[in-house]
Amino acid sequence: MAPDTAISLAAVALEAAVLFSLVRHRVFRTFPVFSIYVAWTLVSDITSLLIFTFHPTAYFRYYLVEMIIDSALQFTVLVELTWSVLRPVRSSLPRATIYVLALLIAVAGLVIWPLAAQTVPPRLNAQGVLLFHLQETFAILRIVCFLVMASFSQVLSIGWRDRELQIATGFGVYSIVYLLVMLQHSHQLTTDPGYHKLDFVVTISYLGTLSYWVISFAAKEQERKEFSPQMQQLLLLMSGGARAGRVALSDLPSDRLRKKD
Repeated sequence: MAPDTAISLAAVALEAAVLFSLVRHRVFRTFPVFSIYVAWTLVSDITSLLIFTFHPTAYFRYYLVEMIIDSALQFTVLVELTWSVLRPVRSSLPRATIYVLALLIAVAGLVIWPLAAQTVPPRLNAQGVLLFHLQETFAILRIVCFLVMASFSQVLSIGWRDRELQIATGFGVYSIVYLLVMLQHSHQLTTDPGYHKLDFVVTISYLGTLSYWVISFAAKEQERKEFSPQMQQLLLLMSGGARAGRVALSDLPSDRLRKKD
């Protein structure tokens, strides 16, 4: 068996183990979108392996479609993660908060998009540039999400035994390794010695992330703590201001009533 095939099979086996762990320990109830993403990754990797083996000429077209769907799912996972972080006070927040979070993540992606273009390797065709650009953008976005959650973990009252930080850590560590390797690739040719060895490092980090998730989800999650008083006050003030604004608008007479007056 070729080494690449063995690694692909190992990744599929670990993805199946992560999915099983999500179902077995009922993590999917709190993170349904992340669970769907893992299931999608498992199915798409199996399909990729079959297409690459039996129809290699069609592989790149499939990979392009796969990456677009994968990126859309990653976006929804990031929204789900940030929304889950606010779990202790979600009932006090406006209903539109989740859409505001999605908008903020989308804006962050738009800011990152031109920055990611600076690391695109030379001599790629148009489709290759799009794929690389998309992967770089979401890698940086995952890193930002992880760093924000880890840096403000005390304020957000989350620790390493909380699912939110476990998922973000897996994404973040893998994305940091991936980004460092891609930055190095941007100054290399595919014929350079050590080029494909760096790709192997990325693969190992991905397998490590999957293994970390399997172990983390098997452990019992600690009970979610309440936010710090400062954070609660800030969020309640924000939600109170938004509600007050809606109430004030609802109290205004309509244009039709004004005309009658």
